[in-house]
Amino acid sequence: MARKNYLFTSESVSEGHPDKVCDRISDAVVDTFLAADPYSRVACETLTTTNLIVLAGEVRGPASITAERIEQVAREAVREIGYEQAGFHWKNALVQVHLHAQSADIARGVDAAGNKDEGAGDQGIMFGYAVRETDQLMPAPIHYAHAILRRMAADRHSGKAKGFGPDSKSQVTLQYEDGKPVRATSVVVSTQHQEGLSQDEVREMVRPYVLATLPEGWMCPEQEFYVNPTGKFVIGGPDGDAGLTGRKIIVDTYGGAAPHGGGAFSGKDPTKVDRSAAYACRYLAKNVVAAGLADRCTIQLSYAIGVSKPLSLYVDLHGTGQVDEAKLERTLMDVMNLSPRGIREHLGLNRPIYARTAAYGHFGREPDADGGFSWERLDLVDELRAAFGAR
Repeated sequence: MARKNYLFTSESVSEGHPDKVCDRISDAVVDTFLAADPYSRVACETLTTTNLIVLAGEVRGPASITAERIEQVAREAVREIGYEQAGFHWKNALVQVHLHAQSADIARGVDAAGNKDEGAGDQGIMFGYAVRETDQLMPAPIHYAHAILRRMAADRHSGKAKGFGPDSKSQVTLQYEDGKPVRATSVVVSTQHQEGLSQDEVREMVRPYVLATLPEGWMCPEQEFYVNPTGKFVIGGPDGDAGLTGRKIIVDTYGGAAPHGGGAFSGKDPTKVDRSAAYACRYLAKNVVAAGLADRCTIQLSYAIGVSKPLSLYVDLHGTGQVDEAKLERTLMDVMNLSPRGIREHLGLNRPIYARTAAYGHFGREPDADGGFSWERLDLVDELRAAFGAR
């Protein structure tokens, strides 16, 4: 029997966190290639440390996208985040580009040819999740952890909050009663700040963002509100800690409230099912919950490299379902082509829409008019209801 009363914690990190700087650069490279050729192939990894940015990986795309162009893309991404510090500056950092041609063996397995459909870019398992805890059908702890940092970042960029630096982290612990979140029991925010600000001053700068984010009456006890617990956070970003692409995969997804297949998203074009199939799983799970077929839904897909059809589809409604799970699995295979090509075409993924996903989560966002976050659409709700005779 599932527990009804418990504490659950999720964390988020800002766009200026060292690992997120790397995710942003890698996804900016993906966007650059897809803008030039929607069928480009990109697998870009980034490392950052004190005034150094290193890009490595495999690409296949227009020759016009040179190493010099990639360097410019990386610098612009860092500038947009807001790094103009002595130890990490968008203009002064050394940028090394080590991208090379995609493996011919991988390309042969992925490319469509003759009667062969496009295959998956790698083997792996992917998960999607939705739950009726927030309007976005996301787990509440990760939803609020993201929202605190997004509010802080918005005011930092606008100039309203002049004391914040780009690097920050949040952590929200919620009390669940009868399976539902009812209040925060602790909140942790660590944020880079200007020299000369005291811990108490930073605490009061952060407090309004937490209060504005949590539902009324949910604020944690004062003694459980932690801001910069070490007391000082002036040196931040890649100058304070090295960053790597793909190290914040739980932040990117459901904050630990659902399984994760292990594959990162950022830096990968949509032929890589680590990314596209995880988006498809979220899309299906969200539509299942929105259609009223369950209050909670986990979906798993699996693939083999070079093979177009998924090897398996698994649905778990966690005892909240109004329909048979086995029938739902068959229905989901009918309402969406879950081959790599089918996912890309259904969700319109061959577009430069990825840099915006690199911070504050890939899920629980509003779909954009240009196709960004298309996996958050609810356009399967009516079809799923009809398949089960639901209203």
